Amino acid sequence: MSLSDPIADMLTRIRNALRARHEIVTTPASKVCEGILSVLKEEGYIQDYKRIEDAKQGLLRVYLKYGSAGEDVVNELKRVSTPGRRVYSGVEDIPRPLNGLGVSIVSTSRGVLSDRKCREMNIGGEVLCTVS
Repeated sequence: MSLSDPIADMLTRIRNALRARHEIVTTPASKVCEGILSVLKEEGYIQDYKRIEDAKQGLLRVYLKYGSAGEDVVNELKRVSTPGRRVYSGVEDIPRPLNGLGVSIVSTSRGVLSDRKCREMNIGGEVLCTVS
Protein backbone atom coordinates (compact mmCIF):
# COMPACT_ATOMS: atom_id res chain seq x y z
CA MET A 1 0.00 0.00 0.00
CA SER A 2 1.52 3.28 -1.07
CA LEU A 3 0.82 6.38 0.96
CA SER A 4 0.64 9.75 -0.69
CA ASP A 5 1.01 11.56 2.65
CA PRO A 6 2.97 9.60 5.28
CA ILE A 7 3.00 12.58 7.68
CA ALA A 8 -0.81 12.80 7.77
CA ASP A 9 -0.97 9.02 8.20
CA MET A 10 1.38 9.17 11.21
CA LEU A 11 -0.50 12.08 12.81
CA THR A 12 -3.83 10.27 12.33
CA ARG A 13 -2.47 7.09 13.91
CA ILE A 14 -1.24 9.10 16.91
CA ARG A 15 -4.59 10.93 17.24
CA ASN A 16 -6.54 7.65 17.08
CA ALA A 17 -4.24 5.98 19.61
CA LEU A 18 -4.62 8.92 22.00
CA ARG A 19 -8.41 8.74 21.76
CA ALA A 20 -8.31 4.99 22.42
CA ARG A 21 -5.90 5.53 25.37
CA HIS A 22 -3.18 3.31 23.92
CA GLU A 23 0.34 3.48 25.35
CA ILE A 24 2.16 2.58 22.11
CA VAL A 25 1.45 3.17 18.42
CA THR A 26 3.47 1.93 15.43
CA THR A 27 3.75 3.77 12.12
CA PRO A 28 5.84 3.38 8.93
CA ALA A 29 9.19 5.15 9.16
CA SER A 30 10.47 8.09 7.16
CA LYS A 31 13.08 10.74 7.90
CA VAL A 32 10.53 13.55 8.08
CA CYS A 33 8.27 11.55 10.42
CA GLU A 34 11.28 10.81 12.61
CA GLY A 35 12.10 14.53 12.68
CA ILE A 36 8.54 15.37 13.72
CA LEU A 37 8.71 12.77 16.50
CA SER A 38 12.01 14.18 17.76
CA VAL A 39 10.42 17.65 18.04
CA LEU A 40 7.39 16.16 19.84
CA LYS A 41 9.75 14.42 22.26
CA GLU A 42 11.80 17.61 22.87
CA GLU A 43 8.64 19.60 23.56
CA GLY A 44 7.26 16.95 25.93
CA TYR A 45 4.25 15.74 23.93
CA ILE A 46 5.40 12.09 23.74
CA GLN A 47 7.54 9.97 26.06
CA ASP A 48 9.84 8.45 23.45
CA TYR A 49 10.06 6.83 20.02
CA LYS A 50 12.23 4.08 18.57
CA ARG A 51 13.08 3.10 15.03
CA ILE A 52 12.61 -0.61 14.34
CA GLU A 53 14.28 -2.02 11.25
CA ASP A 54 12.43 -4.56 9.12
CA ALA A 55 12.74 -5.89 5.56
CA LYS A 56 11.02 -2.80 4.15
CA GLN A 57 11.36 0.85 5.17
CA GLY A 58 11.29 0.30 8.92
CA LEU A 59 8.82 1.20 11.62
CA LEU A 60 8.59 3.92 14.23
CA ARG A 61 7.23 2.86 17.62
CA VAL A 62 5.85 5.86 19.50
CA TYR A 63 5.36 5.77 23.27
CA LEU A 64 2.51 8.15 24.07
CA LYS A 65 2.30 10.40 27.10
CA TYR A 66 -0.61 11.22 29.39
CA GLY A 67 -0.89 13.50 32.42
CA SER A 68 -0.70 12.33 36.03
CA ALA A 69 -4.50 12.01 36.26
CA GLY A 70 -4.74 10.38 32.81
CA GLU A 71 -5.61 13.59 30.94
CA ASP A 72 -4.41 14.16 27.39
CA VAL A 73 -1.11 15.96 26.86
CA VAL A 74 -1.96 16.52 23.18
CA ASN A 75 -5.32 18.22 22.63
CA GLU A 76 -5.03 18.88 18.90
CA LEU A 77 -2.64 17.55 16.27
CA LYS A 78 -3.33 19.23 12.93
CA ARG A 79 -1.65 18.85 9.51
CA VAL A 80 -1.07 22.28 7.94
CA SER A 81 0.86 21.71 4.71
CA THR A 82 -0.47 18.92 2.48
CA PRO A 83 0.82 17.45 -0.80
CA GLY A 84 -1.85 19.43 -2.67
CA ARG A 85 -1.35 22.69 -0.80
CA ARG A 86 2.09 23.51 0.55
CA VAL A 87 2.26 26.21 3.22
CA TYR A 88 5.53 28.10 3.53
CA SER A 89 6.19 30.79 6.13
CA GLY A 90 8.93 33.25 6.80
CA VAL A 91 10.26 33.42 10.34
CA GLU A 92 7.88 36.25 11.30
CA ASP A 93 4.80 34.45 9.88
CA ILE A 94 5.21 31.02 11.56
CA PRO A 95 1.95 30.27 13.40
CA ARG A 96 1.84 30.35 17.22
CA PRO A 97 -0.80 27.82 18.33
CA LEU A 98 -2.57 28.85 21.56
CA ASN A 99 -0.56 32.11 21.61
CA GLY A 100 2.74 30.30 22.06
CA LEU A 101 1.59 27.48 24.37
CA GLY A 102 1.42 25.05 21.43
CA VAL A 103 4.08 24.18 18.88
CA SER A 104 4.33 24.55 15.11
CA ILE A 105 6.63 22.00 13.47
CA VAL A 106 8.52 23.40 10.50
CA SER A 107 10.65 21.71 7.84
CA THR A 108 13.65 23.99 7.20
CA SER A 109 16.95 23.83 5.39
CA ARG A 110 18.47 22.82 8.76
CA GLY A 111 16.03 19.94 9.34
CA VAL A 112 12.69 19.62 11.09
CA LEU A 113 12.48 22.19 13.90
CA SER A 114 9.97 23.65 16.33
CA ASP A 115 8.73 27.20 15.84
CA ARG A 116 10.80 28.39 18.83
CA LYS A 117 14.04 27.07 17.33
CA CYS A 118 13.14 28.63 13.97
CA ARG A 119 12.76 32.02 15.64
CA GLU A 120 16.08 31.57 17.48
CA MET A 121 17.87 30.63 14.25
CA ASN A 122 15.92 33.21 12.22
CA ILE A 123 14.83 30.78 9.47
CA GLY A 124 11.46 29.91 7.95
CA GLY A 125 10.25 26.94 5.95
CA GLU A 126 7.32 24.64 5.29
CA VAL A 127 4.87 24.45 8.21
CA LEU A 128 4.18 20.71 8.53
CA CYS A 129 1.79 20.59 11.50
CA THR A 130 0.69 22.27 14.69
CA VAL A 131 0.34 20.70 18.15
CA SER A 132 -1.61 22.12 21.06
